[in-house]
Amino acid sequence: MSRPKLQDVAAHAGVSVTTVSRVLNNRGYLSDDIRRRVDEAVSALGYRPNEIARSLIGQRSTLVGLIVPTVSDPFFGELATHVEGALAQSGYKMLLCDCHDTPEREERYLDLLQGNRVDGIISSTHNRDIAGYGRADLPIVAIDRRLGDGIPTVHSDNRTGGLLAAEHLVARGSRAPVHITATDHPGNARAAAYREVMQRHGIDPRVVAYGYDTPVDRRRAAIETWLSLNPADGVFASDDLTALMALEWARKTGRRVPDDLRIVGYDGAAALRTAVPGLTTVRQPIERMAQRAVDLLRARIADATASDTAEEPLPVELLQGWTS
Repeated sequence: MSRPKLQDVAAHAGVSVTTVSRVLNNRGYLSDDIRRRVDEAVSALGYRPNEIARSLIGQRSTLVGLIVPTVSDPFFGELATHVEGALAQSGYKMLLCDCHDTPEREERYLDLLQGNRVDGIISSTHNRDIAGYGRADLPIVAIDRRLGDGIPTVHSDNRTGGLLAAEHLVARGSRAPVHITATDHPGNARAAAYREVMQRHGIDPRVVAYGYDTPVDRRRAAIETWLSLNPADGVFASDDLTALMALEWARKTGRRVPDDLRIVGYDGAAALRTAVPGLTTVRQPIERMAQRAVDLLRARIADATASDTAEEPLPVELLQGWTS
């Protein structure tokens, strides 16, 4: 399917090409009705204002967009660093888009990147059912999420990571461990692995989901409230920041770690390992994930028909510390 042109927008809106150009560039007086018709035509056709300039130039921009949920999370901060480094080694520059865990901002960034001549996009956000990826007309690679058919996904072995964390808690004596995660859905391999281990040992599985877009203070309050009201002797957190919230709750309430409460995190980002080296966690190969994503994207930029076969998950490892 060919990309829509300025003439297509003009025909759809029932105006001249010059009028469409004036609307898109906000030049001169135009009635609200004409602006509305042009805007509706642009939306209906999926037209990108810079496409003509891009086709006339006939060159790549050497720009790649990276969309992440938040750079304040150590995992995504480290991921962005490694993606930028891998791109730089290949002669590309990175545009970093922090969508703050909101689907509306993710959609806007997706449109912005396509309209500003990027050669490809790497996305590692959490929002589900973002329709823009299915309409995108440039190479895209996902990290740790499924975006749709034809879009490869780079991910670590979340199932093995969940098994390692849950089995470790049981082996260390936990008989009432809880799994704290952002969202609980059928595609959450870590939560599924936790449930598998609990059922294997005859333990009632309990999963607490706080929601990806929950502000940090509200997340902390929700976690502390749940732990205060529900007896638990172990916590398997889906990320290291959540694990530290559980650790702080234990300190404030006089629980001894690991005697009264055993805590296992997930990710193992360098910043967290430096700040709290004793945190037991499942470490993901963040640098390898970033490099693999860049390699896949470069291959698809060079050849749009490059294979999109399923990627093998990259290995994870359990790092045992004093918290368990």
